[in-house]
Amino acid sequence: MRVFDSFLDAVGDTPLVRLTKVTRGVRPTILAKLEMLNPGGSVKDRIGLRMIEAAERAGLLSPGGTIVEPTSGNTGHGLAIAAAIKGYKCIFVMPDKMSQEKVALLRAYGAEVVITPTAVAPESPESYYRVADRLTEEIPGAFQPNQYSNQENPRAHYETTGPEIWEQTEGRIDVLVAGVGTGGTITGAARYLKERKPGLMVVGADPEGSLFSGDQPRPYLVEGIGEDFWPATLDPSLVDRWVKVSDADSFRTARAITRQEGILGGGSCGTAVYAALEVARELDESTLIVVILPDTGRNYLSKLYSDSWLLQYGMLERPEVARVEEVVSAKHGEIPPLVTVSAHDKVRRAIDVLQEYGISQAPVVREPSMDVTQFVGSIQERALLDRIFRDPDALQADVAEVMGPPIPMVEFDEPIEVAFGELQREPAVLVAKAGQALGVLTRSDLLEFLAHRQRTP
Repeated sequence: MRVFDSFLDAVGDTPLVRLTKVTRGVRPTILAKLEMLNPGGSVKDRIGLRMIEAAERAGLLSPGGTIVEPTSGNTGHGLAIAAAIKGYKCIFVMPDKMSQEKVALLRAYGAEVVITPTAVAPESPESYYRVADRLTEEIPGAFQPNQYSNQENPRAHYETTGPEIWEQTEGRIDVLVAGVGTGGTITGAARYLKERKPGLMVVGADPEGSLFSGDQPRPYLVEGIGEDFWPATLDPSLVDRWVKVSDADSFRTARAITRQEGILGGGSCGTAVYAALEVARELDESTLIVVILPDTGRNYLSKLYSDSWLLQYGMLERPEVARVEEVVSAKHGEIPPLVTVSAHDKVRRAIDVLQEYGISQAPVVREPSMDVTQFVGSIQERALLDRIFRDPDALQADVAEVMGPPIPMVEFDEPIEVAFGELQREPAVLVAKAGQALGVLTRSDLLEFLAHRQRTP
């Protein structure tokens, strides 16, 4: 039987997959290394156990101890899995830009999560690095693996990620592309591969706003890559070229990979693939490019995979807004756009009007007119039935005696969301333009419009 003794035994040996849809228009072959298939969903699973075991060997971490780590989430997941198996407590310090899915996942492992501001300098007492340092000093038996300086980080990739890529490509890899955060992945994998193929090109994919590619550090939205300082785990001499990638290009490419290749990746996957495509446009069909996709997109469903989130940050074009007047114009059938009853009509006559047109409500006007100032109330089938059932003589009463409040009014040029909001509370709305009533919209009118609109190419 082929059985693992521990969940951690499943780390590594992630596959390479040929990208075929997002690579249209470029000549090289681009292979994606799917690190989201690690047990914790990211490339960081490779370093969690190694950093813990190295600390145990050095006597820095003892049974019952506490692991404290500044993390964008994925390293925390890798450490949390190892800690759960080995029985350690965990405290993770994260910047506030990280997704709620990442926070919830860490807490699911029983970890404590401390949130700190993103837009502060690394040396600030509020930065997630310094808060983690302070907690490590204050908590008895605490140990900070510190992925930014721990050489087990690049060593893990030198011993696993690099050899896997070399074996999987049979040594034919020409270009390695990876996002850079702590630098452990690109440093370890590149060092191994360049020892075997010195001419290998190594490309660092970097968010706009990160120090690595020459920007003045500033906030950006892609998580887990880029930095505002140079980590000790990064050897920049191994990186032959940096490609700077915007948040918008990162997220757009990640969504394209998901929808065209079926690979659900995070924003940093989009950063890496965008960089790989940029480089590929300059190379010929004999070139083999491997791009590392570091994590799963399941941690970002409320962010880059949310249209409303992208709209909020101006990274998705707002859809054309339908107006209320369009719904009125699209109404079908023999019913006039506006059927009214007079306040002076008898209730029996009003019921005849409802039945004649097959409608369940109608506005009540003081005098026959389209002027909205003449609209003084409304009648509804349900209310009339209730009144007449209790008092049959009400059939002979004036409509003014039994009418309800006026139907809510919306302007013709307002978005249909306004009408939708009113129709959540009321069965109909009156549409007005320049003080004149255009028609009545019901829930069924709006439903028919939306259904027809969805069918329209």
